[in-house]
Amino acid sequence: MRTSRVVIVSAFLLAILLTFLGAAVPKLTGASDEHQNNRAAISRILEAQQNNWNQGNVDAFLEGYWHSPDLTFSGSGGIARGWDGVLARYKKNYPDRAAMGQLDFSGLEFRFLCNDAALVLGHWHLARAQGDVGGVFSLVWQRFPEGWRIIHDHTSAVEKAK
Repeated sequence: MRTSRVVIVSAFLLAILLTFLGAAVPKLTGASDEHQNNRAAISRILEAQQNNWNQGNVDAFLEGYWHSPDLTFSGSGGIARGWDGVLARYKKNYPDRAAMGQLDFSGLEFRFLCNDAALVLGHWHLARAQGDVGGVFSLVWQRFPEGWRIIHDHTSAVEKAK
């Protein structure tokens, strides 16, 4: 008799737990409408960055970044700190249209860390007359009152496999 009560109570508690988990599944998988809206907002910024780059406008490209002394960029050249430092890094490494080439982002993966923070992974490719280059990036995004901005960029070049 005692065993059957334990089984009934356990089954009841399991049913309650499954009900709560079932309601939370969209939040756990990142499939919420809010995440879809945030993904679209970040994608629009990345598209604008790509277009601005391809027009040779580094200043407009950086509008997607957090305009703060706390912005960071890390890559093979080390760490650049602050919006001014990141801008100087881009202008030094890409001094003219020929060096900039045509930018293409691909393979984007979005991971929302909370409602106001996201990680975006992807690939970048520059088609240039002097030779194409490309690699991977991870961007940490934060939502501010003015919208989503990149607060940290880690970009690496990757040589093509031979």
